[in-house]
Amino acid sequence: MKLQLIIVETGEKWRRALLRMVLEGKSGGSHNDYGSIGGAGPVESSTSAAMTHSDLYQRQPLLAANGVCPQATTNFYRDDDEEKDDDDLKRIEIVNANGAIRIEMPGPHREEPRYPKEKWKTFVAFLFLVFNFILTTTSLAMVHERVPDKDKYPPLPDAVLDNVPTMPWGLDVSEFIIMISTNLTFLVIVFHRHRFIVFRRVFLIVGVLYMMRSVTMYVTVLPMSSTTYYCSPKANSTSVILISKRVFQLISGFGLSINGKHTYCGDFIYSGHTVILIMCSLIINEYSPKRCILLHWGSWTASITGVLLVLISRGHYTVDVLIAYYVTTRLFWMYHTLANHKYLKQASSRNALSRLWWFKAFCYFEGNVEGPVPRQYNWPLPWPRRLLAKHPNRDS
Repeated sequence: MKLQLIIVETGEKWRRALLRMVLEGKSGGSHNDYGSIGGAGPVESSTSAAMTHSDLYQRQPLLAANGVCPQATTNFYRDDDEEKDDDDLKRIEIVNANGAIRIEMPGPHREEPRYPKEKWKTFVAFLFLVFNFILTTTSLAMVHERVPDKDKYPPLPDAVLDNVPTMPWGLDVSEFIIMISTNLTFLVIVFHRHRFIVFRRVFLIVGVLYMMRSVTMYVTVLPMSSTTYYCSPKANSTSVILISKRVFQLISGFGLSINGKHTYCGDFIYSGHTVILIMCSLIINEYSPKRCILLHWGSWTASITGVLLVLISRGHYTVDVLIAYYVTTRLFWMYHTLANHKYLKQASSRNALSRLWWFKAFCYFEGNVEGPVPRQYNWPLPWPRRLLAKHPNRDS
């Protein structure tokens, strides 16, 4: 007796299985249904000769009529050669009671990249950003006591600041540009289809930038670059309570001087204003629609204008701005280069980028993101429903 299992595939799922049992006689026979069994001599086995057509040929649906398989008596597993193909059957169970066949199938193979939301990772990245922002303000609160007295120590020579007139109002205008740019960047991310991935990346990159800035401003304290900027009086002593009050004051003003909260000095290397302005332009150009050319050029124009206003107001030295631009762009481009290539997410002797100190954290947050994030957008809120139904997924 020969047992044949024929699998029929229709569409994307397995629909039906055919179980075919053929009695092969030595002398042959004849049949007029699916095949023929017959020959010149009689069939030697009396049991086989007594079998009817329904015993020889069976065609059953994938599941029993009542949807229940009462008992499983025989299990068949894949051969060794079949195990190489993940799309093969995992297990076949034949039930003798009613002739039903139950086949356990693996999940469908996904060829397109996956972009899981992983909201908990985005929340962890946000906590990382908040921690490093507090760390930066704490560093500034302590550096304030070490800033050289501007009445005794004049500003350092600067090739740009020494040849342009000082315009104190430029710092306020640059902070207005920062507020507009950050709100516009926020809208671009919110309307992005993969907003949780983009937010997670922004939190991580800005968090790393703040962490490095807290170190650079603390290890090297420069004299004041402006002779007109107001600095709070020094306490000539520090305590946990004093530092905490200063940190709370700086955080309440979001690190801006336009609201009168940023009255502590010494945060020069490197420029935080330049970091935010450049980051906004990089994010807008990376994640906004390609056809929005005016938006891309406008973001870079606003960033360059804001940086120049910081310089002419003497809010920072030129070296502060140059270092901020270099560090921000290199970190942003390295991060996205790693994120867009799957083979770069694996540490190896040939992958020099795997030696970065933040590489392991990067692998944790980006390990499940397969490929570059597409420029796709949708409505972020569950209402109104008509917007979701009309434009469920809008590409660039």
